[in-house]
Amino acid sequence: MCRQLGINRTQFNRYLSGESFPRPDVLHLICQFFDVDARVLLEPLEALDTRPGVLNHPFLAGTVGSGMQALTEEAFPSGFYRFSRKSFVENDLVVVGVVYVFRDGQYTFLRGYEPRAAMSAHGLPTNGPLREYRGYVSPQEDGISINVSHRHNMAATFNFLGRVAAFQNKFWLGYSARPTRETLRGRRVARMVYEHMDLPLQETVALARKTGYVDPDELPDFHKRHLMLDTPFT
Repeated sequence: MCRQLGINRTQFNRYLSGESFPRPDVLHLICQFFDVDARVLLEPLEALDTRPGVLNHPFLAGTVGSGMQALTEEAFPSGFYRFSRKSFVENDLVVVGVVYVFRDGQYTFLRGYEPRAAMSAHGLPTNGPLREYRGYVSPQEDGISINVSHRHNMAATFNFLGRVAAFQNKFWLGYSARPTRETLRGRRVARMVYEHMDLPLQETVALARKTGYVDPDELPDFHKRHLMLDTPFT
């Protein structure tokens, strides 16, 4: 094990005898090697919550949660994405946002913030925790799905995306759906474009500051063309 992980054997013997404790990076390597949670060494065992999440519940094994760990970097890279879609409530406007996709262990997650201007327009608070939304990304037969929700909010938005076979190979097309009752005003499903943004952090931050409701004419050409704003969603 020491040879495989590049750990000094003498130092490892000190870990075993209790004379020393591994640094966080070394502890991470050792726990990965044995496929155990580092908390078994850091917290009282009775304090650990070992209950499986709902997607890992035995009842759903092989069905709903199947393949959650199979989403590769090649299929959907980590990093920042710019997305656009028709507004669900403002018929003449488009929503533009920036999200961050990252891996934690074998799972893929997404994190983003609602634009302050959009929250203010609807009379909602604009503090960070209420603006933040999080979600998980999972592979589908012909693309990926993203389930997203705000903190302490029972309504989760479902997104489906398929990669575009284009020269740049950095776009995904699909739709976003929100679980609400049918009304005379607004929509529940809208086409969506995702664009992987391989930019320096400073430029990404500048891009994030321009998110929110925008006029369709302000969209990048690719986004505007593939949202097909004048064509009903089917």
